[in-house]
Amino acid sequence: MKHPNHIPISPILSSIDNEAQSTNDSLQLKKRLLRISGLSILVAIAISLIAKFLVILINIVTNLSFYRSLESVFHSPADNQLGLWVIFVPAIGGVLVGLMALYGSKAIRGHGIPEAMEQILTNQSRIKPSIAFLKPISSAIAIGTGGPFGAEGPIIATGGALGSTLGQLFKISSNERKIILAAGATAGMAAIFGTPIAGVFLAIELLLFEFSPRSILPVALACITGAAGHHLLFGTGPVFPMPDLKIPNNGALAIYSSIGLVIGFLSLGVTKIVYFIEDIFEKLPVHWMWWPAIGGLAVGLIGFFAPKTLGVGYDNIISILSGTLSVIVILRLFLFKFLSWAIALGSGTSGGTLAPLLTIGGAAGALTGALILTLFPDSGITIPMTALIGMSSMFAGASRAYLTSITFALESTGQFHALLPLLGACTAAYIVSFFLMENTIMTEKIARRGVLTPDSYEPDILGKLTVAQVIKDTATILDPGQTIREVRDWLKTNKIQDKYFITADKKGNYLGIVTLQDINRHDIESESLLNAIIHTGTHAVDKTDSLRKAVELLSKGTLEVLPVIMDHQVIGLLSHQDIIDTYKSHQDENEIVNTQISLKRQRLKVLAHGKGLFSARKKSK
Repeated sequence: MKHPNHIPISPILSSIDNEAQSTNDSLQLKKRLLRISGLSILVAIAISLIAKFLVILINIVTNLSFYRSLESVFHSPADNQLGLWVIFVPAIGGVLVGLMALYGSKAIRGHGIPEAMEQILTNQSRIKPSIAFLKPISSAIAIGTGGPFGAEGPIIATGGALGSTLGQLFKISSNERKIILAAGATAGMAAIFGTPIAGVFLAIELLLFEFSPRSILPVALACITGAAGHHLLFGTGPVFPMPDLKIPNNGALAIYSSIGLVIGFLSLGVTKIVYFIEDIFEKLPVHWMWWPAIGGLAVGLIGFFAPKTLGVGYDNIISILSGTLSVIVILRLFLFKFLSWAIALGSGTSGGTLAPLLTIGGAAGALTGALILTLFPDSGITIPMTALIGMSSMFAGASRAYLTSITFALESTGQFHALLPLLGACTAAYIVSFFLMENTIMTEKIARRGVLTPDSYEPDILGKLTVAQVIKDTATILDPGQTIREVRDWLKTNKIQDKYFITADKKGNYLGIVTLQDINRHDIESESLLNAIIHTGTHAVDKTDSLRKAVELLSKGTLEVLPVIMDHQVIGLLSHQDIIDTYKSHQDENEIVNTQISLKRQRLKVLAHGKGLFSARKKSK
C-alpha cells in the first residue's frame, strides 16, 4: 500500500475507449446542432410569412377602424376624419383584446419580450402554442385601432411562441428549446426591420444569456433567414431612411456622448412612469379584462388632440430622423406619444416597446440637439444625428440591450458613419441605467414576480479549467489481495482520511475503485478479500479534459470520484468536492467585485434621492 506516481492502465480502463467515446459524443453534439439549426431556419421562414401577414392585418384593421375600408395598403390613422368618434376606436380595440385575454390566454397581454424571458427562466422555454396565433391577432386589433405600438413586439413574441411550440413537438432538451425560441423571436425582429446582427445581439442580451456555438449558430442562421424574408417581402432599403451623416469631429463627438448621458437619465424616468401607471391599473376596482378598454379611452382622447400618436408610428420616426420637423411638432410628439404609450402599456393591452421607445428617444434627442444648436450654433452637431443617438440611447438605457441598440440603429438606417457617436451615447446611457436602475423595462415585471434575471453572461469556469489544474498529486493505492481486516488496520494505523481508493494488481494494472464506506460495512466478513468490493468499469477523465466534462462523467456514474489518466497511466482521483471547492473559490473572487459594485450603486441612489429631497425642501420653503 503506497502513494503512486504512475500506474499502467489495464484493459478495464483504456484511454482509447475514452477517446472513442469523446469522439462519438462530439459527433452526436454536432449532429444535434445541425438539427437545431434546421429547425431554427424553418421557424424563421414561417415567422417571415407571419410578419408579412401581421403587417397586412394591421393595415386592414387600421383602414377598417378609421376609414371604413378593407384596403391592405398602409394609411396613417393620423389623417382620419372621425372627429370625436376617434376617442372610442381604441377603447373598442381594448375591449376585444381584453376578451381574447380572458377567454384565450392571459399571456397575450404585455409587450412580449418579458413574457418570453419568464418562460425561458421558469418554465423550460415552454410557451402555449395558442400564443402563436392569439398574439398577432390581438396585437393587430390593438395597433390597428390606434394603439401606439409597433409590429415588432408582437412578432418577436409570436416567433418565440412558434419556436417553443416546435421545440415541444420534438424530443429535445430545454436548452435546445430555448435556442429555437430565441431563434424564432429574433428572426421575427429581422423580418420586420431587416436587422439580422441586431437580432443576434438581442438573443444574447435578453434571451439566451450565453455565447456559444451551439446557441449562436442556430440564432444567426434564423436571423439571416428572417432578413432575407424582409428583403423579399418588404424591400431591400433601410427601414428608417435618413439624410447621409458625416463623421463628427472630437468636439461634436463629446456633445453626442453627453446627449446620451441625458437620455440615459430620461430612460430611467420613462421606465419608472410606465410601471407606476401599471401599479395604478392594478389598484382599479374593476376586472383586469376592462383595463385595455380604459387605457384605450385615454389613447383615443390623446389621439383626438395629437393624431400622430395613433398607430405604429414608423413614419414619425422617419420624420424625426429627417431633421425637418419643427421644435413644436417634435415636442408635441414626444410628450403625447409617451403619455399614450405609457397608459396603453400599463393597461396590459397587447403591444410592444421598441417602436415607441425609438420615437420618444428620437424626439428627445432632436429636442436636445435643437437646444444645443440654439445656444452654440458652431458646435458641429446636426439634428438628424442627435435624433439617431437619442433613439438608440433611449433603448440602451431602458432595456440595457447595449449592443442591440447600437447595431439596430446602424442597420435600420444604413448610417455607418454614426458608429462612434452611437457608441459614446449608448455607453453613457448604459452607465446611468446600470448604476441607478435595479431592473429594466424588460425585467421589472418578472422581477416583481420573484424571477431572477441574469444581467450578464460569463465564460463557464468549469469549461475554462482543466482537470490538471484541480487534481491533487497523490492518491492511495490498495492491494485487492489484502483482507478487509488488514486494510482497516492499515488505514487506522496510518490515519488515512481518504474516502476513495485506487486498486491495482501486483503489476500495477488499474482494477477499479474502493470506497471507505464499503470497507467499513458491518455486513462484510473481515477476512474477505478487498477484491470483493471493488467498483469496476468506472468512467475516467484525462488530465487535459475540462471540469465540465468531468461533471458530465460524474453525473453518469454512481461514485463521487473519477480516475484521472495521463499518457495511458492513472495519476490520481478527481472528486466532486474538488470541483465544488474550485467553483466556490472562483465565485468568492467575483463576489468581492460584485459587492463593491452593489455598494457603489446604493451610494449613487442615496445621493440622487438626497438631492431630490433637498430640492423638494427648497421648493417648499
